Formats: sequence, structure tokens, C-alpha cells
Amino acid sequence: MKTPCLCPIYLETFQRCHRWSKPALTLAKGSVLDVGCGAGSHSLYLKSKGIDVKSIDISEGAIKTCQLRGLDQAQVLDVMDETQAFDTLLLLMNGSGIFQSLAHTPFVLNHLKTLLNPNGQILIDSSDIKYMYEDDDGGYWMDTNKDYYGELDYTVRYKDEEATFSWMYLDFERLKIACDQVGLQCELVEQGPHYDFLAKLTKI
Repeated sequence: MKTPCLCPIYLETFQRCHRWSKPALTLAKGSVLDVGCGAGSHSLYLKSKGIDVKSIDISEGAIKTCQLRGLDQAQVLDVMDETQAFDTLLLLMNGSGIFQSLAHTPFVLNHLKTLLNPNGQILIDSSDIKYMYEDDDGGYWMDTNKDYYGELDYTVRYKDEEATFSWMYLDFERLKIACDQVGLQCELVEQGPHYDFLAKLTKI
């Protein structure tokens, strides 16, 4: 059986993982749901620490890879179809992407809130990509056809196959506003030098 081909970044160890993965994994507690788990590197680290972790992704290839790597609770599942409750929800590697749009964000957050046990937490990272639209004079050129500059459409191609999907980079202030709308407290855990951040969301 062949392991599905994946970008090497999704197979990184804890020592070499993404900027916000280390502090998020350190904060993870209790039962954990790894949302959009990819190849399962975050889940594998947590499992090695004796933490009960369920790994979900909508990609069958990703979940097959997780299973081959020893994650027995890996499942092909959209988080919007999840019903089990957890102590920690992990949404890493630009976890705000699953919101897809600013208008859809409160709807997704409200569902994630239902998946939290008492005193549970959501750990999510994202970036404010406003800098991408800045010109040499310090002004900004925005796409007026978009409701929010962080909403993007990605097209991926592999051989003769192609797929387009919506993805979003959400800045912290708008994340906080959306959390307020659904009764979640939004705390800035760490902020990077390039408009990136890690946040912790808890029930109010």
C-alpha cells in the first residue's frame, strides 16, 4: 500500500513544526479534536504524550496517511458534522480557513461552541493578510467585489485533476467580533511579527 503524496511540511516533527503549533500543542488538554488534521503530525505528537485525540479531515488521502502512521481515531469527517464534545479543539495551519467567509464565521463558531465540554477551549491560528494589498505609498488596494479582503479562492491542480475552494485568513479583531456574537471569549495568546497570531476561544 502506498502512502498518499503530501507536502513535507505536513509531516514535520514537533521540533520543526509550524510557528504556532508548538504553543498550541502545549496548551492542548483533555480530550482533543484535531480539525483538518492533514497527515496527522499534531495528533501524533499529542498521542505520544498520552493525550486522547481524534483526528478528522475531509480528505480521504489525508486520513489514510494518518491511519498508516498509527492514528486509530482518524476519520474522514467535516467538522460541521461532528457531534462529540471535547476539551480542546485544534484548528491549526491557518485554522480560520474553514470559515470560508466573514459572513459564515459566526455560524461555524456557533457549531464549534457546541463541541466544547465545560471549561473547554478552541485553539486557532490565522493571519491578517492586509499587508498583501499595501502599495509603496502605504495605501491599500482592495478588491471591491469581495466583502472582506481575507476571503480567497484557491485552485489546486494535480495531473489532470483540478478543484477550487474558498479559504479565509481572518484578522484578530474580526475574529473577536464574531466570537462576541456567539458567546465566546477570544483571547490573544501570541502574536507574530507578520500579522499572524494564535488565539484561545472559550465559552463565556
